[in-house]
Amino acid sequence: MTVNLTRWDSAKYLENEDDVQAYLDAVLAEASDDPAYLMHALAVIARAKNMSQLARDTGMSREGLYKALSGDGNPAFATVTKIAKALGLQIRFETAA
Repeated sequence: MTVNLTRWDSAKYLENEDDVQAYLDAVLAEASDDPAYLMHALAVIARAKNMSQLARDTGMSREGLYKALSGDGNPAFATVTKIAKALGLQIRFETAA
């Protein structure tokens, strides 16, 4: 018997704002001190919301977005905030407990 497996893609399951919020909460709970993990999460959300539209909203090229959000990317904080805003996200800091 042959088993067909496909690669898991979280972007397929981010259908609304509540899904995105739950996903971000899980990412931050899992590895809030790992910037690469957070950038990966933003890339997943960007794919779920339409990377082409995000490129138009940020004024960046799709290739530039893919590079910035890749594991090899090291975007400036201004780029991260621009992407977050275009995705409808708000960056907020709180004092540590």
